[in-house]
Amino acid sequence: MCYNEANMLPIILSVVVISLSGVMAPGPMFAVTLAKSYRSPWAGALVSLGHATIEVPLILLIYFGFAQFFQNSMVQLGLSIAGGGMIIWLGIAMFLARTEVVRQGKDLPYNAFVAGILTSGFNPFFLVWWATIGSMLVMKFLDFGTAGLITFILVHWFCDFAWLSLVSIFIYRTHSMWNRKFQEWLFIACSLLLVGFGGWFVFSGIQIVI
Repeated sequence: MCYNEANMLPIILSVVVISLSGVMAPGPMFAVTLAKSYRSPWAGALVSLGHATIEVPLILLIYFGFAQFFQNSMVQLGLSIAGGGMIIWLGIAMFLARTEVVRQGKDLPYNAFVAGILTSGFNPFFLVWWATIGSMLVMKFLDFGTAGLITFILVHWFCDFAWLSLVSIFIYRTHSMWNRKFQEWLFIACSLLLVGFGGWFVFSGIQIVI
């Protein structure tokens, strides 16, 4: 099949819908974006860049046929335990820093770019998603060659970038209007979300091999 924009358009639309449904769902990356947005309206953009640092090489691996590696049960177990532990650490660090961030204007012990890398690279379900649903999307672009692959990467990443940037700008511009108690509870909710996801990752990974 020749590279044809008309043929690619329906596939691009499906990528937009599936990508937005993924990035808009509450998860570790969304939680750290909320917390980091207190200090900068660019936190969402930096988180999405950190996310892309993990995601783009992963897409290339899948494009060249390595999707089955991430479907191996022992690989999933290792990723779940290591990744779940790291996500739990992010949540605990956020919980411990909540008062200093809200009341003293300090920041979390990790920057937004690093947060994007950690919440992506140590999220086992992110990797499994790419090995299953993501690989299906990648395969749809095989017939369009390199131009199709680049288009896919840019469209998918822009969905992440646009949503996280919107969230970040909104939080940065409005959080000063919230009372401190509410802000602290927001940090507690985000930290519990991270710890909850981390625990779920570990538990789910163990279930795979039981």
